[in-house]
Amino acid sequence: MEIYFQVNMGTAMEHFFFSGATTTKLDEKNRFVLPQNMRYGLIENGSLEFILGLGLGGSLAIYKRSEIEQIVKRLRPKLHQAKYRKFFTLFFSTLYHTSCDKLGRVLIPSILKRAAKIENEIIVAGVLNKIEIWSREKYEFDLDGFLSCDDNEEGSLFNVTEEIMNPHYSPTQMITPRPDPIKEEIISDDQELAYIRSDGGSDTGIQGI
Repeated sequence: MEIYFQVNMGTAMEHFFFSGATTTKLDEKNRFVLPQNMRYGLIENGSLEFILGLGLGGSLAIYKRSEIEQIVKRLRPKLHQAKYRKFFTLFFSTLYHTSCDKLGRVLIPSILKRAAKIENEIIVAGVLNKIEIWSREKYEFDLDGFLSCDDNEEGSLFNVTEEIMNPHYSPTQMITPRPDPIKEEIISDDQELAYIRSDGGSDTGIQGI
């Protein structure tokens, strides 16, 4: 019975992904409560341990141990390239192997808090294979900008959603040229003239003008 349970837990975790978002506040010791469903997704080999570090776009990220191992594997060949030297120093010197306390709280080190420009309120967001931590101001600013893009603009929510979710997506189908008000006015005038019959019987009306 115990073996059956472990096998099913392993199978479930293979298909697990992080999702959802919550707003919370740091306490006086720079700790926040990590939602229980996200804690569940971080458990590997029966242990709730993970890595906290820099993320993308100005966020922080909580990585599973197996995920950071894959990142290290991808980055190792670039270790001695001069243009990545500062990145390696900053990224790896601010990676913290950590866990939650008994209340589910996670401590954000001061250097990471500074890097993400976090004051007090944060957004904790599940993003597929990791958990992102944003300052609330930065998260809402980026979200508002994304939602306010014109549907025809490259990178708009509409186009990105179509590209990712629609298996038959074609970039050319999504480009809808904006109407030219000057051309529309000329066409409208020509259509109106077409109904004016000249003395010569022209349907266009142009010959009689």
